[in-house]
Amino acid sequence: MPQAVSPVGAALRGRCPACGQGRLFTGYLAMAPRCEICDEDLSETDPGDGPRAFAILIGGALIMIGVVTVEVRFHPPYWVHAVIWVPTITIVLLGLVRLLKALMIGLQFKFKAREGRISDS
Repeated sequence: MPQAVSPVGAALRGRCPACGQGRLFTGYLAMAPRCEICDEDLSETDPGDGPRAFAILIGGALIMIGVVTVEVRFHPPYWVHAVIWVPTITIVLLGLVRLLKALMIGLQFKFKAREGRISDS
């Protein structure tokens, strides 16, 4: 019997949710159609817009806490905010989107979530 793979552990490493070894992504956010190790079909997994929405909500909240803290404590000019926060927003959100996409795919796999179908019976 295969050992269960943790969705969080696989997501953090960007690995296949079935075996935990093969790569989940072929590019930064492009999904691999199949696992090169266990040959699991990954084409049915689709996280939709969930990872982007969660990244915006979580990342946006964390970044706004930082923006408000910097503004209240240091009162920097607006250009300093732009220099600090534009790259920070880019890095945080791109990192969160990849992690959350892998996590949602891992959770879909673990709980066997599939597209809804209407049966004839």
